[in-house]
Amino acid sequence: MFAFAAATVAGFALLIWGADRFVIGAAGTARSLGVPTLLIGLTIVALATSAPEILVSISAATAGNPELAVGNAIGSNIANIALVLGLTAAIRPMEVRSTILRREMPALLAVTLLTTMVFLDSFLGRLDGLILIGGLVLVLHWLVRLGMRSHATDPLHEEIAAELPEEMPIGRAMVWLAIGLAVLLAGAQLLVWGAHNLALTLGVSDLIIGLSVVAVGTSLPELAVSIVSALKIEHDIALGNIIGSNMFNCLAVIGPAAAIHPSAFTPAMLGLHLPVMIALTLVLFALTYNFTGTGRISRAEGVILLSVFIGYEGYLVSIS
Repeated sequence: MFAFAAATVAGFALLIWGADRFVIGAAGTARSLGVPTLLIGLTIVALATSAPEILVSISAATAGNPELAVGNAIGSNIANIALVLGLTAAIRPMEVRSTILRREMPALLAVTLLTTMVFLDSFLGRLDGLILIGGLVLVLHWLVRLGMRSHATDPLHEEIAAELPEEMPIGRAMVWLAIGLAVLLAGAQLLVWGAHNLALTLGVSDLIIGLSVVAVGTSLPELAVSIVSALKIEHDIALGNIIGSNMFNCLAVIGPAAAIHPSAFTPAMLGLHLPVMIALTLVLFALTYNFTGTGRISRAEGVILLSVFIGYEGYLVSIS
């Protein structure tokens, strides 16, 4: 069991380092090609930050472990809101000023609803996967238009511009992009192997391991970005990081996994895990979407979100 646990931890380490290099390479390449700053943040960096979840789920589905793949996506969305956002707000209360994020929140609700609909028959088939991939294409198209049309004075634009990696020659950027991708792929393969065998050794399902250990591990890049952004009082980046990651988890993680390996799911997916994700998404909307101006997440609300996460993970441990 030690070898499987060590492989899982090593996989996480490779994913975190690889994701950082991949983001630097992707952003650097885009800047060298003259892509607008806001567009880089809304699409390229957002997708690159979600690369660990995407590659882990594709690796899991390819290896015949679709429950691990889907559990990773659903669990990551739960962890992003309850753990990442909760801990970030508990450290420093957050104010949301960006009008761009106010437009993204309804999109996240729509994506969450679409994801729920494909699970209603407790079977995730190839057609469901293609529907989600089609949704990904539409969301990316919409984000590109949003990034091109939004005003440069939006707080999110200013925060992204301040946090993007320094400009570098396109050759160096592409080298980091390739290295980051290679390390991400290696980390994903190692993590899937370790986590699946750890689940077998402990006698728990791939779904539970995906919802807990793998989901929390692949959410570590989002946790690091959000905490650092909050400490720098860049609250819009912290929230935008969560919104973008959750949309891509539903579309770019579950979609390819379903297309690669269709699978049936236990009633607990519809009866517990999806409702928890939906409820937390609605809470996020209620806390941050202010029709008249600035949204706010207080320290007390952050502690409540953290408590929900601890309770949910505690329940997963109790049934494993």
